[in-house]
Amino acid sequence: MTEESVTRYTTCPLCEATCGLQVELEGTEVVKVRGDADDVFSRGFICPKGASLGELHSDPDRLETPMIRRDGELVPASWDEAFAEIDRRLAPIRESGDRNATAVYLGNPNAHTLDGTIYLRAMIKAIGTRNIFSATSVDQLPKQISCALMFGSGLSLPIPDIDRTDYMLILGANPLASNGSLMTAPDFRGRLKAIRDRGGRVVVIDPRRTRTAEVADEHHPIRPGRDAHFLAGVVHTLVDEGLVDLDGDWTANVASAEHLGEAVAPFAPEAVAAACGIPAEEVRRIAREIAAAPTAAVYARIGTTTQEFGTLASWLVDVINAITGNLDSPGGVMFPLAAAGQTNSTGGPGRGRGFELGRWGSRVRELPEAFGELPVSCLAEEITTPGEGQIRALVTVAGNPLLSTPNSGQLREAFDSLDLLVSIDCYLNETTSRADVVLPVLSPLERSHYDLAFYQLSVRNIANFSPAMLPPNPEIEPEWRTMLRMTGLVAGAGPDADIDVLDDMVALEMARRETVTEGSPANGMEPEEVVSALGERRGPDRILDLMLRCGAYGAGIAGRPGRGNGTQLSLDVLERNPHGIDLGPLQPRLPEMLRTASGKVELCPPALLADLDRLAEAMTADRDDFVLIGRRDLRSNNSWMHNLPHLARGKTRCTMHVNPRDAERLGLTEGGDAAVSSRAGALVVPVEVTDSIMEGVVSIPHGWGHDVEGTKLGVAGRQPGVNSNILADDQLVDALSGNAVLNGIPVEVTPA
Repeated sequence: MTEESVTRYTTCPLCEATCGLQVELEGTEVVKVRGDADDVFSRGFICPKGASLGELHSDPDRLETPMIRRDGELVPASWDEAFAEIDRRLAPIRESGDRNATAVYLGNPNAHTLDGTIYLRAMIKAIGTRNIFSATSVDQLPKQISCALMFGSGLSLPIPDIDRTDYMLILGANPLASNGSLMTAPDFRGRLKAIRDRGGRVVVIDPRRTRTAEVADEHHPIRPGRDAHFLAGVVHTLVDEGLVDLDGDWTANVASAEHLGEAVAPFAPEAVAAACGIPAEEVRRIAREIAAAPTAAVYARIGTTTQEFGTLASWLVDVINAITGNLDSPGGVMFPLAAAGQTNSTGGPGRGRGFELGRWGSRVRELPEAFGELPVSCLAEEITTPGEGQIRALVTVAGNPLLSTPNSGQLREAFDSLDLLVSIDCYLNETTSRADVVLPVLSPLERSHYDLAFYQLSVRNIANFSPAMLPPNPEIEPEWRTMLRMTGLVAGAGPDADIDVLDDMVALEMARRETVTEGSPANGMEPEEVVSALGERRGPDRILDLMLRCGAYGAGIAGRPGRGNGTQLSLDVLERNPHGIDLGPLQPRLPEMLRTASGKVELCPPALLADLDRLAEAMTADRDDFVLIGRRDLRSNNSWMHNLPHLARGKTRCTMHVNPRDAERLGLTEGGDAAVSSRAGALVVPVEVTDSIMEGVVSIPHGWGHDVEGTKLGVAGRQPGVNSNILADDQLVDALSGNAVLNGIPVEVTPA
């Protein structure tokens, strides 16, 4: 007799689109996953990743018990044994007095969980190290830096108002494969189609004719790593032809238009055309079209951030949006107002401390700190170079740096010299299989969900909370409790620290911040009074309730009215609305959302102006015969979505794309193998000949290479692919941010 089926609703935790899902359950088995037609944001849209949520929950390779290395092998252990082992091996490192000898690496799945976004801060603070690394510096770090310099904080990113724009210019992004990135927008194909249906235009700049380019009005191939040259040419045209539209007293600190004109003087379209590969007349035409459009939005993503001029390219995107009158304007780019966790909507409006880049540098290469983290490109040398601050212990959380970061071969050798590697993860992957202790995590169906990060990047203001659909596996500690136990251990409370006491400490600290925050309903209260008013909840749900009550749409706390203006959000309210609450379209937020010291938009930050000299020098640099870029697939999300049968089916996707003319010249054949090498390493990869990629460029997707001994990834292991980061050079970084260069890597290509 089968169990009676029940239907639950949740938000997909597997990418940035935050689509609503309708999940049919029989007991603990997922019978079917559909798009939630009543979801206030996604309206029934679903992609293959969301449809695979049941396979992730039932994956037999997911860890269900801690693992400890004994005699060279990882074997099952109890939670007490695992933490006793961590304590035993970490103690001498901590007793040395060098807090920087312990490092942390954070993978991007942490941004998809309440546990990671709330509790990691406490663990990192307890460790007390400056050696913090994350996937940020192989992804969006340059964009966060440029926006922090311009607007005052790292998540103050202007988001395209795609549902109202008349003209959209997209660079280095393939949202029809990624579902959007740094722009939370379900059903991106439908939204792009709507632009064209209402008479608007979509223009794509990319070395590949991607799925997104195929549905656009026009596509322009560009030399990888030269987006900043093209963008500077657009800015030059706008200034030179008098097409600048700067309104409002918030728009600039100092005489920005004059500074800008001087700064971009070397980048006339005729000067940048050879560098970027786009003719001067096309650069000018696109600039004029942006200026003439009733509304326009320029959007750029990972292809522009993971290159040698990533921060400049990110900045120039928002310069164009600003000087054409499309910043903070409906149909242009706007700043979301999230319901919880948003720093630019709390405290005194319109002014803050601003942002300081490089408060310290990495020990060996002096790469700059940003937002408390160091670039992961320097992780290997920080492990292998002797001296004070040398990394001897590493904790990875939901990350796979041995597959996802530059010069993977060198990093693997560095990991062999660590005294201790602890991993919090659901799989034995290429990194965790080398760990000394692995601590498992619950299935997404066994924990609550709310997108603290992605609602700050959303094309519409919404809020949606998903309670856990299933009771937690009693053999697995919730991730937030694991993080708190690690917090207690490194803080000196031993491996058996009282987690409930630590949880109360985190809640009290969050409450304390609200009690001293201008405009918060908790301002002036005692932290204990605030926490008491939250009731019996514990863990991340309690903290989320506090954030919601004190947030921009909050209901207030302990009888004190919130800022909800009729919305009055709390966790109770969201639980009564399983399809989410629509908080409306984006609204103008300048100048109140600024957190710059001047209270103005810093249109021309000095550090960025100074870096233009480097951009000018590159215009005359010799061109490499071949450069490597990455690519994205709808059924893939970095390295952590390859073990699910639903996503792994179909033709092999880990291939090298090469233009037919290049293939003929090199003697490469469809289905044959190519040998590809760089300064960092070499690999052999199957060839796919296609005219969708421009000459002189080859493309290999990121996140593959699942043939490492010790991994337990049955599905991924049968189609392992190759690790493109073997070719990524840890010495190639964006000079301003230290972000890794993953697009435009010089390579040699021959038949294998």
